[in-house]
Amino acid sequence: MFKNILLATDGSMHALRAAIKASEIAKMNPDAIITVVYVIDGSTSKCDMLSEGNKEAVLEKRLRKLRPTEEILRKQCVNFKVELLKGEPGPEIVKYANKQHFDLVVVGSRGLNGLQEMVLGSVSHKVAKRVECPVMIVK
Repeated sequence: MFKNILLATDGSMHALRAAIKASEIAKMNPDAIITVVYVIDGSTSKCDMLSEGNKEAVLEKRLRKLRPTEEILRKQCVNFKVELLKGEPGPEIVKYANKQHFDLVVVGSRGLNGLQEMVLGSVSHKVAKRVECPVMIVK
């Protein structure tokens, strides 16, 4: 059974479906905990600061993207915690997952950045190739 589950999210619909699937898996083990990671990349961070103007507004905007995921996990009554990471999403998720020795990584098949996905390859693909534990990609 999976006890230590990493859920990568960006607030997209695929990520929300991944949250539902991760919560279903976590409910099978009463000791399971889901670590929700949200990665703030450099270009997004700069744009957010320019559009919002102050750090508190930027943080609130990021936390707003996490709320639907948190609501899903609360509704399913599973244990979870949230981690904000900084960097390029794919490599940061891989580094964090491998360092923390998760039993399972759950990620949506597509995120919010369609252009990057077509040009550079998707975050889910990078995660699946490089994480040292099982990876579930949710459509």
